[in-house]
Amino acid sequence: MKINPLIPFEPIRTEVIPEGSDWIHQVKWDGVRLLTYYDGSETHLFNRRKNERTMIYPELSMIGDMVKAHSMILDGEVVVLDEEGRPSFHEIMKRDQLRDSSRIDLMMRMLPINYMVFDMLYHNGCWINHLPFCERTELLKEELPENEHIHYVPSFEDGPALFHAVELRGMEGIVSKKRDSPYMINGKNRNWRKIKVIRDLIAVVGGAIFKNGTVNALLLGLYEKKRFIYIGRAGTGRLSDEDWQFLTQLASQMAAEKNPFASPVEKVAGIHWMKPIVTVKIAYQEWTNGQALRQPSIQAIVDMDPKQCTMEERNE
Repeated sequence: MKINPLIPFEPIRTEVIPEGSDWIHQVKWDGVRLLTYYDGSETHLFNRRKNERTMIYPELSMIGDMVKAHSMILDGEVVVLDEEGRPSFHEIMKRDQLRDSSRIDLMMRMLPINYMVFDMLYHNGCWINHLPFCERTELLKEELPENEHIHYVPSFEDGPALFHAVELRGMEGIVSKKRDSPYMINGKNRNWRKIKVIRDLIAVVGGAIFKNGTVNALLLGLYEKKRFIYIGRAGTGRLSDEDWQFLTQLASQMAAEKNPFASPVEKVAGIHWMKPIVTVKIAYQEWTNGQALRQPSIQAIVDMDPKQCTMEERNE
């Protein structure tokens, strides 16, 4: 199997949980989307941007030894769980952004991962993404034994009950999927729908504010067609001192001579404009009438194509 990394199927964001026997519901795991490619001899891992992550997650290298299939492509989410068993996006980013190979063994012990597998697209030399979702997942259960790091995501009949349970645990939300839905590579449609408990999005950094020589707040934006729209600033969240130092370096490396935003920006002293390249995950309370985020907080620095960070994300 020649590996040409794929862009995975994405759900559409909605506020209403679909009802009926033709729908199933799964927990939405807040981690790193990862596709696994096994060609009968080697296992390779790629994220949604088609960047290889095989060396970052050696715990998953044994997948080929576990399965009976001669080849397969799996889709799932890699997560790091906190002490209460909830996925921590901040912690998985520490693993995913690791580039020093000498630290991998240490991080495997400090931040063990779980691969939550929910789909199979390719099996024994044949594409199966056209098959109904329920058939693909039955084959997945037959082929993929679970271990301490690898699990398949269970499906539930009662969407509201699952959403309530997820809400009580403070997790991200659920994904509802039509039983007969094919897997649309490099696409999205309403056959898969995500319903979120926590409001969040990926925003692009267009500027930084410094305090005592270090970045302590970011100016955020999203794209509306080709226009880069200002949506607010954030200076709180889950970033570590090391993260802020990293952002300080990026602010220098990505410095822009002029304001990159196409819409008005609030007047704040000491703004350093940046090329809109760096992306961050933002949790927020709601949108204001002026197209700004209310109470935004930074959850992590992420690897995403800035052009995919659009105003439509509010509704998807």
